[in-house]
Amino acid sequence: MKRLALAALLLACAGAVFGAGKSEVAVSVTLEARKVHEECRQVEAGGKVRYHWKSNAPVDFNVHYHQGPEVFYPVKRDGMRGDGGTFAAKTTQEYCWMWTARDATAKIEGTIGK
Repeated sequence: MKRLALAALLLACAGAVFGAGKSEVAVSVTLEARKVHEECRQVEAGGKVRYHWKSNAPVDFNVHYHQGPEVFYPVKRDGMRGDGGTFAAKTTQEYCWMWTARDATAKIEGTIGK
């Protein structure tokens, strides 16, 4: 019984680290100029989510969250053809990874998750 309880605790902790138990999500989208795509997930405070992506044309990229009428951008990059890293949440929020095509159609490929 103690082993089962320990296993459940470890799984719960792993879920917090990787964004509320979600596994890796593949991103594969083609955006026309000035169109937006976002992928959102709940991430607990202290949780970490790895991500990487690439694009054939420059896009604006951010990781953001909403608090009432305000929008906060822990990550914000303009005119990128790719990016990646490990996002560490300071507060428990629903965070969104968002891409905006600039002046041309952009094909974006990548992953968000483990």
